[in-house]
Amino acid sequence: MTTLQSPELLVDAKTDLGEGAVWDAATDRLLWVDIHGGTVYAYDPIRRENRAYPVGEHVGTVVPRRSGGALVALVRSISALDFNTGKLVQVAEPPGERPNTRFNDGKCDPEGRFWAGTMAYDFAAGAGTLYCLEPDLRIRRALERVSLSNGLVWSLDARTMYYIDSTKRSVDAFDYARNTGSLSNRRTVVTIAPEHGMPDGMAIDAEGMLWVAHWGGWKVARWDPRSGKLVSEIRLPVSQVTSCAFGGQDLDVLYITSARYKLDPEALRKEPLAGGLFAVPAPVRGVVSPAFAG
Repeated sequence: MTTLQSPELLVDAKTDLGEGAVWDAATDRLLWVDIHGGTVYAYDPIRRENRAYPVGEHVGTVVPRRSGGALVALVRSISALDFNTGKLVQVAEPPGERPNTRFNDGKCDPEGRFWAGTMAYDFAAGAGTLYCLEPDLRIRRALERVSLSNGLVWSLDARTMYYIDSTKRSVDAFDYARNTGSLSNRRTVVTIAPEHGMPDGMAIDAEGMLWVAHWGGWKVARWDPRSGKLVSEIRLPVSQVTSCAFGGQDLDVLYITSARYKLDPEALRKEPLAGGLFAVPAPVRGVVSPAFAG
């Protein structure tokens, strides 16, 4: 197992719950969110500028949209965000969602569907659902009894969806039908021991390896989904590592978000950069993150 070089702090944002990193290839910006701060961010690495877009409520994640702007998963709905005006327009609301839940992480699949999961505010087991928003804006339930929906990526051949329900401490795989978006044959491909922290957000590289943010683990780790083995890791100066995404024009930079959720003053003295946005040159390139097709 190899330890890679330390990351650089890009934005000392002090987010309470920084999350949802995704590279917008159309604008060459990193999109990310502060869930509890109710803010979507767009980081421009050329200008080293991090623009904030308040959305007025908790925001679980953000994904780019092919027609421009982005989609954001809010507490109980999905809306389109216009970066030019800051205006939000609701496009979908899941029917029959349980009370006291909110959207958490999500990503788009190779066909441009938007997948996003919910979780209970009190972390009740099995209270969440993984939803799929089709490009025609129909929303459907894809997976029931989810506890803490997090990382989502698709394999390079688009035949497998990798998924993290954090409380399971694993990365699971599903057979994925690209034409219909249906899932089958769930199995565990990576099991993460407690000493590594809890798996959170996830990205995939051009060699098909999974990069997982480890909440409470002070790191992002590269896992081989074929063998289930830990390949390498990037250590960070913060404990609550939440998501990661490959970005840059050559997809050779790994961007990493973090949080300072419920850290007391003593903990913050030990990790004053908690809640910041970091970046590190990646030893392997990533792949383009699909945008929403609707």
